[in-house]
Amino acid sequence: MKSLRDLYKIGKGPSSSHTIGPERAALKFLERAPEADRFTVILYGSLSKTGVGHGTDRVLKETLGENRTEIVFNSEDPADLPHPNTMDFIAYKGTDEIQRMRVMSVGGGDIVIEGREQEMESEEIYMENSFAEILQFCQYRYVDLVEYIEMNEGPEIWDYLMGVWRVMAASVEEGLSRTGELPGGLHIQRKAKYMHDHIVETKHPELVECQKVCSYAYAVSEQNADNGTIVTAPTCGSCGVLPAVLLPLARAGQADEDAVCDALYVAAGFGQVIAARATLAGAEGGCQAEVGAASAMAAAALCNLKGGTPEQCAAAAAMALGNLLGLVCDPVAGLVEVPCIKRNVVGAVNAVSCANMALAGVDYAIPCDEVIDAMGRVGSLLSPDLRETGQGGLAATPTGVKIARQLAQEG
Repeated sequence: MKSLRDLYKIGKGPSSSHTIGPERAALKFLERAPEADRFTVILYGSLSKTGVGHGTDRVLKETLGENRTEIVFNSEDPADLPHPNTMDFIAYKGTDEIQRMRVMSVGGGDIVIEGREQEMESEEIYMENSFAEILQFCQYRYVDLVEYIEMNEGPEIWDYLMGVWRVMAASVEEGLSRTGELPGGLHIQRKAKYMHDHIVETKHPELVECQKVCSYAYAVSEQNADNGTIVTAPTCGSCGVLPAVLLPLARAGQADEDAVCDALYVAAGFGQVIAARATLAGAEGGCQAEVGAASAMAAAALCNLKGGTPEQCAAAAAMALGNLLGLVCDPVAGLVEVPCIKRNVVGAVNAVSCANMALAGVDYAIPCDEVIDAMGRVGSLLSPDLRETGQGGLAATPTGVKIARQLAQEG
């Protein structure tokens, strides 16, 4: 498995695979063709079908040059397309083509350049690729999950994680302070501030905590939809889940920054196992690979933060991912506003419930690794219409189709 630095990336929304990945690819291409005076970028698959809604064309033009970049949305995917998020970059000098590069945006902001697959691969720093192997290592060495990750990452990762947490917390605070309309043309008003300002105080603290979790997840997801700075955890589309689950304890003084960073360690460990055994890309596995994975990570993190054992953390993660197995990725009009924001809220509440069940001694019949493997298989069985193409699920309802047509006419 790779470093948790590959999992937690700080960047701007709304999509790790549709904005952060293409931006990184465009910067790489500029290095290859600095003398070019114009560019063409051909988008395929999910990038073609939901690229406008996710801001792919915007970020590519901002990076390569607004007035010298043509974006082509390819309507028919070739049979040999290597990945659902594939881009062809072409550079010209005058009338001559001088450079060409094919790139796959493989999820979480990571990219792979065709012909340079080995060169682009991040270093594998973990020998283990399953939670069963990690647990066996911890038992043999008498270490906990945090110590296991520190042994592999090195002490310098601590400062990076502290920076990650501070950006996460800031994205909640910023989201709770903002009002107004989200971009994209759906005329959706921000609701996180209203939700938080109208938390109903009761004699039952768990109900207050649930309201806070909902408003925090909503706040970060609105920041993501508004091209704000967030942390992929593990993706932009699922960035609201983990901070929403951890921040209530931090704000209540029940967890200091060191304890929260320990929890982020644990979350990353489970996220990297999911990445290694299945996928974190909605275009490959549907929303179960994004919000489902985020919910599993958050459940394990919260379980650890409340004193759970590694076995309990695994049970929490397995329950959280199992509960969201089969969740499809169906952005209406290719935008992250519907239904992605609310699914972050569901993922966060699911994580809290599963962590509490695991801490109460509730086990899960299917081991964590097998749940992850099942998610990967289910994702491969999903129709392409249900994998971030904006052509199935809620996007294909009469209202969803009407919204997409209306936005297309206005655009």
